[in-house]
Amino acid sequence: MRLQSDYFSVFDNVRLTRDANGVLVAEFHNNGGAFVMSAQAHTEFVEAFYRISQDRANKIVILTGAGGEFITNVDWSSFGDVTDPGVWSQVHDEGVQVLENIANIRVPVIAAIEGRAHVHSDYALLASVIVAAEGATFQDVAHFAAGVAPGDGIFTTWSYRAGAGRAEAFLLNPRPLTARTAHEWGVVAEVVPNGKALSRARELAELYLKAPEVTRRNTRVHFIQPLKERIVREVGYGLSLEGASSADLAKSMRAKSKPASA
Repeated sequence: MRLQSDYFSVFDNVRLTRDANGVLVAEFHNNGGAFVMSAQAHTEFVEAFYRISQDRANKIVILTGAGGEFITNVDWSSFGDVTDPGVWSQVHDEGVQVLENIANIRVPVIAAIEGRAHVHSDYALLASVIVAAEGATFQDVAHFAAGVAPGDGIFTTWSYRAGAGRAEAFLLNPRPLTARTAHEWGVVAEVVPNGKALSRARELAELYLKAPEVTRRNTRVHFIQPLKERIVREVGYGLSLEGASSADLAKSMRAKSKPASA
């Protein structure tokens, strides 16, 4: 079987490394440091996760972030004019495709969370298991707190993992949620000392590798199917609502910034 590792070095914001056992680590980063979401990254993640999902040499996938963080914030200006239907059409399509491509990874996925998972924690919640450091926090700084409807999959994943009531309260009053609370909610599987999330994820990967390959693959496929169905049903619609709210927010901000007429 041909090892399809030709894609490992082509992405600027996700570093891909794979060990001899087929454990792939996908690390979000900006120039090697903590990752801030940008339009460029949003685009390249579509291809990155598609390639990861198609590569049968990947036996386990670990998602993590560089610089002691997961995803910290958003570079809003990089996305351009969100009142332009063409701009939002691209955001919409990429947003759906990224989540579907992560859900289509057909081997166990482990999220190793250090520091802030304050943007796109839905990526982590698509993992089979989340290992979080003691100091890790979950928050949604990119939607209701910023004046935008949370339609990009953040509600779908949090309501699936934690329940609709908790998800709605979490998203309407965005405050940092500790790893311990996320564990109590059933979102996080294990809480480990700071700096140990990735090493614990590697230990779990070794454990999962003891199962036959078809068993590993079919278990992931089985476990992710209900959440995948919700993504397909809900996220395109949710992103349309988010787009309308983003356009309205941008218009209102422009109106406030206009100087008063003489």
